Amino acid sequence: MRAAIAVLLALGAAACASGPPQPVAVDTINDQCAACRMVISDPGFAAQVVAPGEEPRLYDDLQCLRDGLAAAPPAAAARIFVADHRTGAWVAADRAFYVRIPDLATPMASHWVAYADEESRRADPYAAAGVALAASEVLGRAAAGAPAGSP
Repeated sequence: MRAAIAVLLALGAAACASGPPQPVAVDTINDQCAACRMVISDPGFAAQVVAPGEEPRLYDDLQCLRDGLAAAPPAAAARIFVADHRTGAWVAADRAFYVRIPDLATPMASHWVAYADEESRRADPYAAAGVALAASEVLGRAAAGAPAGSP
């Protein structure tokens, strides 16, 4: 009986560890940006890189994400997530819509925000004054082939 319980616990632990890495919640009091070390005070501008067996790398601004990806490219199994500026939901970075909004203050003054889709972008009143950005402008080389959130 004990052996059966041990096997079930081991299988349960393995099941929890399998599958692609998922985004983590941001603690707006304690989490710091991996690039600039500022506290991530507004999750609507945040991004993260998560990889199996590694601590998540959190960013407070999409420009910090770009700089972090350039300085330390993600592992092959890593996934990159960005926050939908309007909803705060995590979105796979390779599927997001990026916009530069000149009049919107962002943590590091990039004026870059992300949206889950065109519908979310249209629903955000800030985005009306924005200009679309290519994912490669935000993600750099990660947009050209590194896994960025695809399952």
